Amino acid sequence: IYTMSKIYPAITEKLSSFIKQQKIFFVATAAPQGRVNISPKGMDSLRVMNDKRVIWINLTGSGNETSAHLQQSNRLTIMFCSFSGAPMILRIYGRAREITRENPEWENLYSQFDPLPGSRQIFDLEVEMVHTSCGTGVPIFDYVDEREQLNKWATKKGEQGIRKYWEENNQLSLDGFPTNIMKKK
Repeated sequence: IYTMSKIYPAITEKLSSFIKQQKIFFVATAAPQGRVNISPKGMDSLRVMNDKRVIWINLTGSGNETSAHLQQSNRLTIMFCSFSGAPMILRIYGRAREITRENPEWENLYSQFDPLPGSRQIFDLEVEMVHTSCGTGVPIFDYVDEREQLNKWATKKGEQGIRKYWEENNQLSLDGFPTNIMKKK
């Protein structure tokens, strides 16, 4: 018999262990108006700091929806799915803030990760609720390997090339909301 749903006020040790085993997670944000954004994230880019705090490093990508949305509404959901082993879906609901390189906290938080080329922001989530559900409808997949294209692309672009990419591609959300990426040195 599967437990269909359980709510926790914080991340338990068992749930933290589950999170550390996952190779992919999904981040969802929404401004008060416009589209809801759901982004898949991978690599070794997420840390459970304690039972009420999660951080993840956001890499340069085709858009910057999370940043634009959080500047209007700091609600954020992270979802994990078990694609192997026992089935489970885990969602973390909370309030997030963006930390950029100019922020005094950047160095301390960035040191929690192996350096990743194209690192753009760190998002710091204050956990309000954790929700698990059965996940029995999620298919089983085998993990093969990480993709290296993004790291190679960012390394080839270099710091100046990344900034130029931000200027050309990461200043507005799909709904035209500003990300203010260029105001953040």
